[in-house]
Amino acid sequence: MRPFAWIGLACVIAGGLVSAAIAPSPTEHGAWAAAYLVLICGVAQAALGVGQNTLAARPPTQRLTYTELIGWNLGNAAVIAGTLSNTNVVVFIGGAILVVVLGFFGYGVRRSAGAPDSAARPSWIVNGFRLLLLVLLISIPVGLVLAALKNG
Repeated sequence: MRPFAWIGLACVIAGGLVSAAIAPSPTEHGAWAAAYLVLICGVAQAALGVGQNTLAARPPTQRLTYTELIGWNLGNAAVIAGTLSNTNVVVFIGGAILVVVLGFFGYGVRRSAGAPDSAARPSWIVNGFRLLLLVLLISIPVGLVLAALKNG
């Protein structure tokens, strides 16, 4: 859980620094990168990592946790690099990695609602986590289409 929270916080700070750096002469890519760093690389990462650790019926294995952590950050790095360089194939590879990692997060909390101690986790929290997964899963193909249209 901690690596997700710490890296998420670092990404939020990085997004703020990017925003401050481009403030004198903002660019479309710069503003997008700042928002992406804060919202997807930072906030979503922290929510996914902390949420899974808190909601999973059984704590995720160390292997699953590191696979998710590396995959999430590698996928996001590819999306950012591909977007900034107008290279659709890199953006698509990053998006595919993110979809797979979101599947791992979904797998990690698949039994949360029926867990023996589920009274300690209200169903609205579990459903909120699942809604976050769904929103991210929907936003990935939307983002890929937008990137492809923009980059030609």
